[in-house]
Amino acid sequence: MTEEFLNSFMTGPDERGRFGDFGGRFVSETLMPLILELEKQYEHAKTDDSFWAEMNDLWTHYVGRPSPLYHADRLTAHLGGAKIYMKRDELNHTGAHKINNVLGQIILARRMGKTRIIAETGAGQHGVATATVCAKFGLKCVVYMGAHDVERQAPNVFRMKLLGAEVVSVTSGRGTLKDAMNDALRDWVTNVRDTFYCIGTVAGPHPYPAMVRDFQTIIGKEAREQMQAREGRLPDTIIAAIGGGSNAMGLFYPFLDDKSVNIIGVEAGGKGVNDKMEHCASLTGGRPGVLHGNRTYLLQDDDGQILEGYSISAGLDYPGIGPEHSWLHEIGRAKYVSVTDKEALAAFQLCCETEGIIPALEPSHALAHVIKIAPELPEDHIICMNMCGRGDKDIFTVARHLGFEMGGH
Repeated sequence: MTEEFLNSFMTGPDERGRFGDFGGRFVSETLMPLILELEKQYEHAKTDDSFWAEMNDLWTHYVGRPSPLYHADRLTAHLGGAKIYMKRDELNHTGAHKINNVLGQIILARRMGKTRIIAETGAGQHGVATATVCAKFGLKCVVYMGAHDVERQAPNVFRMKLLGAEVVSVTSGRGTLKDAMNDALRDWVTNVRDTFYCIGTVAGPHPYPAMVRDFQTIIGKEAREQMQAREGRLPDTIIAAIGGGSNAMGLFYPFLDDKSVNIIGVEAGGKGVNDKMEHCASLTGGRPGVLHGNRTYLLQDDDGQILEGYSISAGLDYPGIGPEHSWLHEIGRAKYVSVTDKEALAAFQLCCETEGIIPALEPSHALAHVIKIAPELPEDHIICMNMCGRGDKDIFTVARHLGFEMGGH
């Protein structure tokens, strides 16, 4: 890594779609023309004022941006120590950050003349966002979802169907996000003419990791401005949960060159980071390999076979991570930790009780780490965590784990 490159952490990826040793484009010959056309269309859109005018109009009047930056005063007082802010992207239309990116990709798809949109989903939030935007523009929508996730995310499955999407239950593997993405890629290969694959995270072949990040940076850009307005300075620490890592990259990217800002990503520790792989902490417990079109850190065995991870959170239940996160981990610009199911559930409950906010299980992982570190920090230390999703989709899962009987379900 040269000194010239390290003058900025915001220059990647390179012309090969690489962030250091990570990323790239590992796809079949059938898909390569589509990937190259998508890259060409996106490179043009980035400099097209009419594209961003449409995006900004929809972000404002359809999604409801900017999302608030909220001082969690009761949680701060309860914990003692650092001052805690929440970037409240769970207040977006559809209840999560996913729609920020979906809008951009579907506007691109329409420019490319595509009439059929496919997507993968774990927690269901990306699927709901994709179905929502497809309904708005009158596009056919097919969402691939692991059978295990269909069961534990029933409210979102119903929402997608209400919005007119076809939900395909994937029974291969363990029936989670990895398996849904596998089947979505198979669909794309066989329906290249009219189909656009709307990926929900900062993974996949180039240009997806950078493109999804760019659409999600609206989170970090707003947070910078809002923090300056509220506190007159930048936060000391920013924290976000990570599965593939799009909400985290969205928050992190605009702060990468601010050396005073500590950056922490929180992976799903499941039942604990151990040799049994009862977790989804790719950076903590994995090693580099290739999956879904890019090179990144993965959970895999000695033969390179991808292992089935585990998390209470469907949105974090993925055995890999976005390649830019792998790069930030290797060069030390961001720190990555893991949080267990038990810790996330405790954070979920504490947030409900102290702030009147029901968080999704995904940001509950980030909040659990905030709960760990805030009491040890001085009162003038400012933490900003990304509340990237609301928890109505998770109430049945949480009730089951807390031993509460939900009547009629």
